[in-house]
Amino acid sequence: MKLFNKQSFGWMMYDFANSAFTTIIVTVVYSAYFMSTVVVGDVGLGEMLWGRAVGISMTLVALSAPIMGAIADYSRAKKKFLFINTYLAIIFTALLFFVHEGQVMRGMIFFIIANFGFNSANVFYDAFLPEVASPDSMGKVSGYGWAIGYVGGLLSLVLSMIIINNLSVRYVFPMIALHFFIFSIFTFIWVKEIRLPSKRTNYFKTAYRRVYSSIKNMRSYPELIKFIFSYFIYNDGIATVIVFASIYGQKRFGMSTNNMLMYFIYAQFTSILGSAVFGWLTDKKGAKLSLSISIFIWISVVVWAFLCRSANEYYLVGLLAGLAIGSSQANSRTMLSQLTPNEKQAEFFGFYTLTGRLSSIIGPILYGWISYKTGDIRYAILSLLFFFVAGWILLQFVDENKGIKDARTIKI
Repeated sequence: MKLFNKQSFGWMMYDFANSAFTTIIVTVVYSAYFMSTVVVGDVGLGEMLWGRAVGISMTLVALSAPIMGAIADYSRAKKKFLFINTYLAIIFTALLFFVHEGQVMRGMIFFIIANFGFNSANVFYDAFLPEVASPDSMGKVSGYGWAIGYVGGLLSLVLSMIIINNLSVRYVFPMIALHFFIFSIFTFIWVKEIRLPSKRTNYFKTAYRRVYSSIKNMRSYPELIKFIFSYFIYNDGIATVIVFASIYGQKRFGMSTNNMLMYFIYAQFTSILGSAVFGWLTDKKGAKLSLSISIFIWISVVVWAFLCRSANEYYLVGLLAGLAIGSSQANSRTMLSQLTPNEKQAEFFGFYTLTGRLSSIIGPILYGWISYKTGDIRYAILSLLFFFVAGWILLQFVDENKGIKDARTIKI
């Protein structure tokens, strides 16, 4: 199978399409719009409600992800469910245009549904990777998809800046929906699903058996278990930063939406740099060292954000955070792959995805609650130290060499 063909390129274009949602809706523009004087208008309450909206949507995804995975494997209708969830996200992203001043409940419900559709669609999107890439090119195709996603994020940031400077901020939301719609068409036209006979099964029972089987099988790989626990904790910190970084800059330093758009444009470049540099370090010195340094950078980001005294200084914090996010996400996936036997990659990556969704619940809710109770978002950002420090400590107990050896020699 060629590395680049209509199948693989169509699959990668979905990253280009959906990155606009994460960048603009979750991180930069809608999050700030919702928590501003426009919608919520109460200092501290906005952060708490936003954290709950993210937490609720991710809880729903975590509960449904195993069932979604079972459907993907047994119904032979991955493309149909990818389509349904994608357009659920697109429709409710566009509907954010109708969230006006004081309409808190509408703003939360529309976002929860859009975020649920976005993350649920990714279950089916990920499941297509083995069909669009050969075993020896999966890593490259996945990596190129990630890189194309950064480009899509940059495009959405630039377009959002143009719209905000010429129209109301609310016009950004249907524009992002349109971006998602147009570029996902490549995926739905060019990615062909292998049509095999459907298997009759009870999806709820199958989902339960899959999760139980994954937990049972992982007992034979203690280093993998240690890593999964570490990932569960430090990923909660990463997920929270993604959700609240823009709000922190606006509330703490009075940065405008345009300022934050430029902030994330700069961070996109250091994210690409981080992925490249730490990818090289992983090949040379191992994934554990590379990931440990990435998490230590996150610790530095949190401390610096707490001590930061100006908007200009916060731009530098953003550049460092970009370096950390680009490296930590790539290294996490690499380390999981190394500690997992080849014949269990799909099963354990499914459990890894479930863990990632679950770990995106606690941090945002805790951040919002601390911000509301203390009235000072500096203490909310400082709370993230727990996730990064605890995750870093747990990672040090992972014997990387033993884990790789176990993955190659232990058969279950």
